[in-house]
Amino acid sequence: MSSTTDTAWEAVIGLETHVQLGTNSKIFTNASTAFGDEPNTHIDPIVCGLPGTLPVLNQKVLEYAVKAAMALNLTIAQHSKFDRKQYFYPDLPKNYQISQFDEPIAEEGWIEIEVVEKGQETYLKKIGIERLHMEEDAGKLVHAGSDRLAGSKYSLVDYNRAGVALAEIVSKPDLRTGREAAEYASEIRRIMRYLGVSDGNMQEGSLRCDVNISVRPSSEAPFGTKVEIKNMNSFSAIQKACEYEIGRQIKAYEAGEAVIQETRLWDESKQLTKSMRSKEGSSDYRYFPDPDLGPIEITEKIKENWRNQLPELPSAKRHRFSKELGLSAYDARVLTDELNMAEYFEAAVEAGADAKSASNWITGDLSAYVNSKRLSFSDLCFQPAGLAEMINLINKGKISGKIAKDILPELLLSGASPKKIVEEKGLGMISDPEEITKIIIQLLESYPKEVESFRSGKYKLQGFFVGQLMKQTGGKADPKLANKILAEKLKG
Repeated sequence: MSSTTDTAWEAVIGLETHVQLGTNSKIFTNASTAFGDEPNTHIDPIVCGLPGTLPVLNQKVLEYAVKAAMALNLTIAQHSKFDRKQYFYPDLPKNYQISQFDEPIAEEGWIEIEVVEKGQETYLKKIGIERLHMEEDAGKLVHAGSDRLAGSKYSLVDYNRAGVALAEIVSKPDLRTGREAAEYASEIRRIMRYLGVSDGNMQEGSLRCDVNISVRPSSEAPFGTKVEIKNMNSFSAIQKACEYEIGRQIKAYEAGEAVIQETRLWDESKQLTKSMRSKEGSSDYRYFPDPDLGPIEITEKIKENWRNQLPELPSAKRHRFSKELGLSAYDARVLTDELNMAEYFEAAVEAGADAKSASNWITGDLSAYVNSKRLSFSDLCFQPAGLAEMINLINKGKISGKIAKDILPELLLSGASPKKIVEEKGLGMISDPEEITKIIIQLLESYPKEVESFRSGKYKLQGFFVGQLMKQTGGKADPKLANKILAEKLKG
């Protein structure tokens, strides 16, 4: 981190991650959670806070929240409750938000992140998680232009999102760089998607992060005044906002200025943070237990049942792919970024594919196809067993890598057997020494000047002859055998 003095400034960063739980109905009502419909079409009297309405906890929300907490190594509370958080904004019509304050559903956990800092080696870091609690989301304010009648600006309110179930995950202040903060948020998203409790779509607001940042003159100094940053809808924005804010605070301290506790917004177009409002403390919210919702108690039997339903998580897959299958840390990381991709890879290896070859095909040509078509690996017609079959044809010398790439588009569209296509089209490798020798002799007779130049010391011309040979055979000549015979004939 750059500084104008010799002070070894250190950033202290914590994240509050709001994960929209992927239930079909909202947290305290049967109203739909569908995204993208006309404003105020997924509401009901409970969402609108009409008199006489009572909230009822969605049991699926509780299950998803507990599973998420378990995956984050949090301790599930034997007893938790809901509270009312005073909230005087028009996007929640009740003027309070139902959340959890002093008795959340889970506390004291951690996750492991894998960080790649520019110009440095990859390292692992354990990040503490303070708590996970359930709460309802607010609606959406749409700030419009001038009102022709009143001649002033106005805002519209869409309550479709109001009452949607959220799990708020609060990290401990264990992060030190913008890169670590972005990787932490990315890992949270991976875990939630592996669990199937959220789609983690940041563009639709299914995963939102608020970042708390302070700086101190050394790692032994007390924490400085923290600033909260909102309005970040990508991991790149999280990293850039952290890096900008760290620099801004250091510059302020070194100029003898104070850093005030406030909420700031990230301006993506200008690549800077700007002040939004002074930061409220918990006392400003005047929490008290919600009288309409009873306490939450989960039996050990239910917890054990939910724990048994948890899948293998991304970090465990990464370690296993590296240790058992010999993949590099980079390959393991790319393969486990999406569960469907990881499962496709594992199925291909189980079908007999070489792990490294399968990784190369999946992260290369297959990923390019999936991304271009906006598909998932689970949507592919070309099954993992087919990929294993194609890789084995290459490894056994039946076809070349070039032929495999040539037939791949057809395989992706039809899902046919690679072996069958190779046989039907006569694409098998030419591996008969006599046949290859005959082709090479004819080739050398066609290029007498090049042969003479080679024998005069221009040995790079061997590449020219290899290219001509592959062109003449349609890439079907066995490369190793062809090179060996070609070298012998060229030397006379």
